[in-house]
Amino acid sequence: MARPDKAAAVERLSARFAGSNAAVLTEYRGLTVKDLRDLRRSLGDDATYAVAKNTLTKIAARQAGVEGLDDRLSGPTAIAFITGDVAAVAKGLRDFARDNPLLVIKGGVMDGRILDADTVRRLADLESREALLAKLAGDMKASMGGAAALFAAPLAQVARTLGALQDKAAQDPSAIGGAGAPAADQERSTAEDPAPEAADAAEATADAADAASNE
Repeated sequence: MARPDKAAAVERLSARFAGSNAAVLTEYRGLTVKDLRDLRRSLGDDATYAVAKNTLTKIAARQAGVEGLDDRLSGPTAIAFITGDVAAVAKGLRDFARDNPLLVIKGGVMDGRILDADTVRRLADLESREALLAKLAGDMKASMGGAAALFAAPLAQVARTLGALQDKAAQDPSAIGGAGAPAADQERSTAEDPAPEAADAAEATADAADAASNE
């Protein structure tokens, strides 16, 4: 490969390292062209799977600020540059390797941290982004329902309390603020029970009439 071509290849690889959420290094020795095509298809739009020369990859990784990959860059290397769901791609690589043992996961890098092969496989056990979002949405819905119930409960209690107070007031008007009997009852009570002065005058008149009759 001419030097300008090598420089262009390094630039492409460096840009992919810098623009990816993660990168997984694999050895593909013995896989056919069809196998590689099937693997790329299984990863979907979440990753770009590319064969790369180890010497150029080392230079590109350093240019992108990635250190520590040199020990894993031996043998035929192909890299899955992940731009989507890291867990989904790790799962796709793991499952493909189970069915095709010639694919060997050598490690990778994520957020500037070097990952060994076991860590990549553990990433495959994580839930996908879609599953996590669905679970988060469910939790938020449940929380909103709980909040609505929390706010609604006092209102319902107030309504029940007012209803009970209204029923009690209908049976016993004095229950409302200690107001006592209604005005109509007070007027009726006043008409039935004359003032003390009027009662005394009536008694005096009756006594005088009795005295006159005795004379």
